[in-house]
Amino acid sequence: MEKSIFNFKIEYLDGTVLDLHEDKNLWVSSFRISSPEPEHITSTIEGQHGSNYQGTILKDRKIVSSISIEAWDDIDFDMKRDEIFRIFNPLKQFYIIRDLQRGKRMKVSVSNSFDIDYITLEDGEFSIEFVIHSVFLESVGSTEDPFTFEAGKWQIGQGLIDAELKYTHDTTTFRIFNAGDIEIDPRSWYLPLKIIFKGVSNGLSITNQTTGDYWKYNGTTSSGDTIILDRVKAEKNGVSIFNETNGKVIKLAEGWNDFVVSGVDSAFTIQMIFHFYYL
Repeated sequence: MEKSIFNFKIEYLDGTVLDLHEDKNLWVSSFRISSPEPEHITSTIEGQHGSNYQGTILKDRKIVSSISIEAWDDIDFDMKRDEIFRIFNPLKQFYIIRDLQRGKRMKVSVSNSFDIDYITLEDGEFSIEFVIHSVFLESVGSTEDPFTFEAGKWQIGQGLIDAELKYTHDTTTFRIFNAGDIEIDPRSWYLPLKIIFKGVSNGLSITNQTTGDYWKYNGTTSSGDTIILDRVKAEKNGVSIFNETNGKVIKLAEGWNDFVVSGVDSAFTIQMIFHFYYL
């Protein structure tokens, strides 16, 4: 059986990767991912036309795939059915990485019950549905990975540009590039951002001039200290310093973001770790 152009890999959260064709000899005959479904938030005033637009959120996103199996005989078919139920365990989330776009992945849950239709005693097919709770696709690679095709985590059409992309800096002004379609807001469950600062500071502040976000720490750090901003948490050497900050977060707009760091007294580094997210 040849590999289908719709073939995909499953990456479980423990890091195990399973190729449906190469590892399980399954044929993916179709893979359809829907566009994001918007829910517009509006309000109305009695006696006035239309509604007042207040914003939009995106609802869970659906995927439907059809898959064929091939067995040696009826007993092998029955065992393959059980194996397929284990592969697509609805109790576990996992990533899908399509062969057509190897640099993007989607975190999914199985969203339907399914059975396998017999075509013959040795062949069958089934349709399975997935849901992307986060709505977005994400880059397989993160800003910690080398931006080379040899790294095996990037692809054409991922928003990457022909420029040196750096995510660790040691100067008070620098730029950070978000190659995705989506603003990264660490207050979201699905859009994490980690900022790591190491070095001496007194009243450290980090400003994203592009978004207007401003974060400030009212304490000090020495050369051996590390501050980590992880989603909404702020820690110094593993201990929360949230109450000593202004309680804000740093977001990343699409494209270039211009940063200013102040309150630093000597050598330091600042690193930003995140994935890119796509519609």
